[in-house]
This record gives sequence, structure tokens and C-alpha cells, in this order.
Amino acid sequence: MTRIGVVTFPGTLDDRDAARAVRLAGGESIALWHKDADLRGVDAVILPGGFSYGDYLRCGAIAAVAPVMGEVVRAAKSGMPVLGICNGFQVLCESHLLPGALIRNDHQKFFCRDQVLRVENPDTAWTALYERDEILTVPLKNGEGNFQASPQELERLEGEGRVVFRYVDLNPNGSANDIAGITNDRGNVVGLMPHPEHAIEAGFGPLSTDEHGASAGHGGTEGLKIFQSVLHALVG
Repeated sequence: MTRIGVVTFPGTLDDRDAARAVRLAGGESIALWHKDADLRGVDAVILPGGFSYGDYLRCGAIAAVAPVMGEVVRAAKSGMPVLGICNGFQVLCESHLLPGALIRNDHQKFFCRDQVLRVENPDTAWTALYERDEILTVPLKNGEGNFQASPQELERLEGEGRVVFRYVDLNPNGSANDIAGITNDRGNVVGLMPHPEHAIEAGFGPLSTDEHGASAGHGGTEGLKIFQSVLHALVG
């Protein structure tokens, strides 16, 4: 069975949700601690969301130099799929596996809502089962989710098709070009701000509506394909 490592930093709170998403997708979840000096033979790694040690200095800055991140960086550069969600996205930027930075939301407030996204790039290890321009709704919750990069870097990301997800209808944090997620040039490292691991089970996902526009309660499972995609990419 494909083994997906889920890293826990002190303060992480969405690690168990990410691990459950891996199991529901059909993989084996392997718990990794921030002080681990090896990745225990995993085939891919997830850096989950929900804060990490030292975020009061700069989100992800201290986590980026944790012992396990040295191994994650080496594995990512050799082609291992790595996914960073929310705080994990911040850690990937602080580790220089992804460009740019996540700064405080432009409205200066923590924001929580069901967020509509559009798939811009289905050619990464983590989006292989989506269609280009496919729309999905997953929860979003952040105070520092405002993605920014230099004009030259933004032009490079757009020109090379490295924007993976874009916000639709509402930009919740002021991110440049409505960017919700990006990838590296190889397509094996992806960071996104919203939380697909909270949209994997019917009855617990985002609020949905039926074909008549009436409320259908909690139901969205559109985040699950992110975790199924990496299994597909690894085993075909």
C-alpha cells in the first residue's frame, strides 16, 4: 500500500484530518514528527494546516528549519510528491520549495468560509484526477493566507502554468492574481491555502445546494480527489 507521511509540528491541529483523508483515498497514513531525522520510507509527504511552533515570529519560519524538513526538502528535490495545506503552504514557501510568501490577510482578520476554487493546472501529482477549469468547494480558514510574490515571479508562475488553484467569486485574503495554490516547476510540490482534507466525507463537507438551489446540508467531498490524485500518480 502507498505510504503517505503526515508531519506534525508542535501546534499542528489538522494532521489527523489529513491522515484520515489519506486513508479514505486508499493510502496508508504514516505519522511523522517534526524532530524525525528520516521519512520512514514514505512515498509522499503532507504538511498539514493549523499552525506550527514559532508562528508568532513569521508563519512557518521556525517549522521550515525543523529536522524533518531537511529530509522533506531533499526528497522533494528528488521528485517525491509533497503537499502543503495552509500552514503547510507557508512552510513550503519558507523552505524555498515554493516561491513567494503568505502574509496577513488584506482585511487584517481571520477568515473562515466555504471557498469556491477553480483548477488551473491538473498536471501535478496532486491534481491529476481533476479536469482543467473544474470547480470545487472546500473550507478555508486563515489569518495569513495572502499570497504575494514579486511581479517577475508572478509573471513566471502564470507563464509556466504553475498556478494550480485560483479563487472564484471572492478573493478572501487579497492574494495576488486570486492565487489559491501553486506548484514548483517539476509539479511534485504543491501548496494551497484552503483545506481539502475537510471536504472528503458526505455529511461533513461544505454546505451544498440541490439542482433547485435549495439547501442540501453538508455534503461536499470535492477535496478527496487531491489525495486520490497522488496515489494515482504514484501507482498509476
